[in-house]
Amino acid sequence: MNTQNLIGNLNTAIITEVDKIVTLFNITNSLRLAHFLAQCAHESGNFKVLNENLNYSAEGLQKIFGKYFPTVALANEYARKPEKIANRVYANRMGNGDEASGDGYKFRGRGYIQLTGKSNYKQFSDFIKEDCVANPDLVATKYPLTSAAFFFNKNDLWRICDRGDTPDVVKAVTVRVNGGTHGLADRQQKFDTYKALVA
Repeated sequence: MNTQNLIGNLNTAIITEVDKIVTLFNITNSLRLAHFLAQCAHESGNFKVLNENLNYSAEGLQKIFGKYFPTVALANEYARKPEKIANRVYANRMGNGDEASGDGYKFRGRGYIQLTGKSNYKQFSDFIKEDCVANPDLVATKYPLTSAAFFFNKNDLWRICDRGDTPDVVKAVTVRVNGGTHGLADRQQKFDTYKALVA
C-alpha cells in the first residue's frame, strides 16, 4: 500500500490524517484505503463539505423529511431555517433530546462521512479520548477523516472492502454508507482513481 502517491492529489491535512488512520483502524491493504477514500470523496464533494447542509426549501423538506413535515404549512414554517430543521428531524433519536434541547443541530452531521447524533459523538469521543460532545466542531475541524474511518469500523465495512475491487463490491460499500446507490457511478470512478494511486 502506497500513500505517497496521494501527495498532490489530496491536501496535506488529509494526507496527515490518512497516515494516522491507517494505523488506528488497521487499514492493512490498498483495497480498504481505496474504497474508504472513494466514499469519503463522494460524500464530501471531494473533501470540501465538512458540515451537513440543512438549508431546505419547504418542497425539499416534504420530499426528504416527509414524515416530519406532513403539511405544507409546517414545512413553510421551517423552510430555510437549518437549525430549526435539524432540531426537529433529529429530535428524540440517536441519543438526542427533544426538539427544544437543540441537540439535533448541535450534533448534526459533520466530517467526510457525516457523524450524526449525540450517541455517535459520545462513542467517537470515547474512542479518540477527546470530548467531541462538549466541542462537536472538532469532528469537522480536527477529525473529519478519522470520524469517517470510525464509521467504517463501527459498521464493519472493512470486511466488505476486503472482498475485492469489482463493481459489486463498490456497490455493497455504497449501500452501507449511503443506504442506497445514490452517486454510484461517481463512487466507482473515484474508487478506480484511488485504487490506482495507492496500489
